[in-house]
Amino acid sequence: MWLLVAFILIPMIEIGLFIKVGGLIGIGWTLVIVLATAIAGSWLVRMQGLKALAELRGSLRDLGDPTEPIAHGALILLAGALLLTPGFFTDTLGLLLLVPAIRRALLRYLASHVRMERFTVGGGPARPRAPDDVIDGEFSVIDPENQPLRGPSGWTRH
Repeated sequence: MWLLVAFILIPMIEIGLFIKVGGLIGIGWTLVIVLATAIAGSWLVRMQGLKALAELRGSLRDLGDPTEPIAHGALILLAGALLLTPGFFTDTLGLLLLVPAIRRALLRYLASHVRMERFTVGGGPARPRAPDDVIDGEFSVIDPENQPLRGPSGWTRH
């Protein structure tokens, strides 16, 4: 229900703001502001997205919990969508989502209202192999004494 209200209310707010701002500063400047926020927003989203990706990589490298960097990345993606949507209201929401302190506060609020029931990794129990499963293949015997000496392969170099 709230999604339907948002789909009706947000365009109405945007239209009202376009009419009000366009009446105050003119249509040309209104369009320039909308275009400038889209361009600046794209650049900001790119910079923040790269930072969030680096934090996610660091978290995965250190075997840490990746949920916070993933959540920040999702909110940055939402900010980008809002900034590319023409309008003053959506641009304001998008710019607010690019402020890390606001993202953290929003994530804390969301985390306090979400309860995890169960978490599983994988798709369920593995299917046991039947004894009649056969893997067909070909092989050739390599005599190590007749092989030319080569350096270590790329798989064994450190």
